[in-house]
Amino acid sequence: MGPSVLTAGHVNWDVTLRVDRLPEADGEATIRSQRQSGGGSAANVAVALADLEVETGLIGSIGDDDNGLLARRDLEDAGVSLSGLRVIEGAETAVKYLLVDDAGEVSILGTDGVNEAIQPADLEPPRIRTADHVHLTSQQPETAAAIAEIATAAGVTVSFDPGRRVGDREYDATVSAADILFVTEREATALAGDVIEHGDERIVVVTAGGDGAELWAPDGTYTHPGFDIDPVDTAGAGDAFAAGFLRTRLEDGDLEDALAYANACGALTAGRDGARSAPTRAEVDAFLADRS
Repeated sequence: MGPSVLTAGHVNWDVTLRVDRLPEADGEATIRSQRQSGGGSAANVAVALADLEVETGLIGSIGDDDNGLLARRDLEDAGVSLSGLRVIEGAETAVKYLLVDDAGEVSILGTDGVNEAIQPADLEPPRIRTADHVHLTSQQPETAAAIAEIATAAGVTVSFDPGRRVGDREYDATVSAADILFVTEREATALAGDVIEHGDERIVVVTAGGDGAELWAPDGTYTHPGFDIDPVDTAGAGDAFAAGFLRTRLEDGDLEDALAYANACGALTAGRDGARSAPTRAEVDAFLADRS
């Protein structure tokens, strides 16, 4: 059996609206199509890993409403273990409305829901200690730090993707504990000189969308230019990127291979509709073979 990964963070229900343009203040846009699926960064990475044939579990929370039921079924169908998913009685699942324009750019509106109901006291340490790797995403900073502490103490490697709210939340403890950090260029700028920098004893992957990614490692810097694709919907591309990188590293791939594989996963996802459009292992292998 291969390595197992435990993801932790948001589990949402997504409503994706394809629009002719992203509306400005006092503006109006036309909805061309609508689709619904599971979402949330932790859940997206979990599903993407499962599609890449990695054993995956999830720590998160949803409501006991219809959207929660749909989100749970979506994850079960993908083969993600839900033994760490908490269902909150009488609560609503977080819903994200993704507006996607013709260039594949995304704007997001969201309801609060209960995607951050997991507190440190709710954690089950044995579940964390038995994983081969833990991937943390946006969530309550105290919960993320507690998971990272349990994992690190047990010798389990940790990765962290703090997400869009990195500048608004105190994630220093989790960032410091992470063996692998996934950030966008904007997030790297927000954290630079504070808790991350070149030469860290960790791997920092700085993603740049269609322009590829740069990786800072203790032994130097690696870059990949990305792949030339026509973007359809960039939602979930970063989550697929993280899943591809983790899958390669956990199977003893080198950093250059991991970066190429991750970019392939991100590109294939961005070329399709929806945040849950990450590719299978066979699709990534075929994509890379065509470009070798």
